[in-house]
Amino acid sequence: MNKEKIKWCCRKKRGIELIEQKEHLEKSYIKESEEDLKQVNCVGEKWKAIIGYYSCYEALYSLLMKCGIKSEIHECTIELMELFGFDEKEIWFMQTLKRIREENQYYLKREKLINKEEIQEFIFKCKEISESLNSEKIEKIRRILNEIQK
Repeated sequence: MNKEKIKWCCRKKRGIELIEQKEHLEKSYIKESEEDLKQVNCVGEKWKAIIGYYSCYEALYSLLMKCGIKSEIHECTIELMELFGFDEKEIWFMQTLKRIREENQYYLKREKLINKEEIQEFIFKCKEISESLNSEKIEKIRRILNEIQK
């Protein structure tokens, strides 16, 4: 975890911010993630990449909402993954999905979506992590962020 990057994210206007825990939003984001995933097979390659990324991002963001963390900068949200126990491969996966989404959305390239099963696995992992997040773990994550912010 890059503490300097997280510190930078905490100082940015729409960066990382501790807020009130929002379990209802956690459930809404995971539901949205699953709904988006269903749409992947109904669209062309450009939109598959975009929807695939957002499906994973929403699942990841659901964890932040459960812990009371707001982050409107995607790069900063991804930077927090290690706090939730994601490994380097999973972090690389999200960074790659983000890059593919940006290439397709902003630069009109037609990079293909990473396989749909990997997206389903990522969403499932987010659900597993969410189920394991008890008040102790949530408090520990918030404490770590508080320390980094100083």
